[in-house]
Amino acid sequence: MQEQVTREEKAEQFKQLHHLDKPLVLPNIWDSLGALLLEDLGYPAIASASASVAFSRGYNDGEHIPFEELLVILERITSNVNLPVTADIESGYADNEKRLAENIRQLLQTGVVGINFEDTEKKTGTLYSIDAQSKRIEVIKRVTKDAGMPLFINARTDVYVRGKGLDTPEAKLEETIKRGLAYKNAGADCFFPLAIQRESDIKTVVEKLQMPVNIILIPGVPSIDTLQKIGVKRISLGPGFLKIAIKAMKNLATKLQRHEGLDEITGNEITSDYLISLVSRKE
Repeated sequence: MQEQVTREEKAEQFKQLHHLDKPLVLPNIWDSLGALLLEDLGYPAIASASASVAFSRGYNDGEHIPFEELLVILERITSNVNLPVTADIESGYADNEKRLAENIRQLLQTGVVGINFEDTEKKTGTLYSIDAQSKRIEVIKRVTKDAGMPLFINARTDVYVRGKGLDTPEAKLEETIKRGLAYKNAGADCFFPLAIQRESDIKTVVEKLQMPVNIILIPGVPSIDTLQKIGVKRISLGPGFLKIAIKAMKNLATKLQRHEGLDEITGNEITSDYLISLVSRKE
């Protein structure tokens, strides 16, 4: 039986993980088993991915999974690991500040100590204005302060995927920096410019913002070592971890159609006993 860590201790641990010499690497998971695997491997924190959580339960990404169902999943994850857990809650499942505040109050009860919070308005598929998104971040900070339960905000901007009218790399970078500074002033703890790729742009964002920056590993981004050298403090995979798992399953399923793949099954180092050991960690 592991010594249990309080929520407050987890929140402080998670914050400090963004201020080390080495970046915090988070292979985003979608269920308790994935979280237990990473804990067993010695990862210091757990992060969910909204797309992975949705896809694995038969929903499309984009807040299509009911918020109540998401809360159950997150509570199950946090109750199974003794690590800080941060949740991808997209745009907060809320189109007004009152609903956002209520959703955050419910979210705090799951035990998560961090969130990804993006600036895409789900109904229109466009970006919230800088002022509107800053106010939404302020709402979250106010709710968590009133509850006495700190929540690490990884403020995501979708400028590089939804920046309408920003047709040049220079325009996208300028808007990204504006949003990063505004979100930082509103109370964000980390900045996540989704889909930024060029090393020079990432370096500029890190230098201009002077706050932890999160980069997602997608085709075209620099190596992890390079990201560390330019000061990136958090590296995530989004749905990349799920894609790796599905690729392995697809490849084996295809082999089985040809009556092949037996050696991969019988020689698999992941045994039932290992899985049992993972889910029995807290018993």
